[in-house]
Amino acid sequence: MLMATRLHWLRITLVACGVLCLVLLPLTHLWPAGWSWYPRGSHSEHMIVIFYAVLGIFLIRAARDPMQNLSLIWFMVWSSIVHGGIMAVQSLVYPQHRGHLLGDVPVLLIAAVVLALLTPRGKIATASINQ
Repeated sequence: MLMATRLHWLRITLVACGVLCLVLLPLTHLWPAGWSWYPRGSHSEHMIVIFYAVLGIFLIRAARDPMQNLSLIWFMVWSSIVHGGIMAVQSLVYPQHRGHLLGDVPVLLIAAVVLALLTPRGKIATASINQ
């Protein structure tokens, strides 16, 4: 894939991930089984929703110049893999959390994979940054 095409799709993906992070609060109300944490309305749930809202704003901003925001993008990739992985295991262990296997778990893992595939790395990334 050409670098310009790759960056175009990376920008779109960053905006989409950012918007998804920003709409997390409404998703927790629309489909609690797939998007909410227990206990509902707890301080920890509020903290994670706010964390993702801030992350969403920065992902949208990163879409302007992804090459200057590679560490933020890779943070999103790796934190999504770890978060989604832990939630997947917890969803399998605790039946009351199985809805996450159809909600936030696949979204986190798909976002991580797509961002990882689109984000330039190695010599390509270094050359783009140094230009």
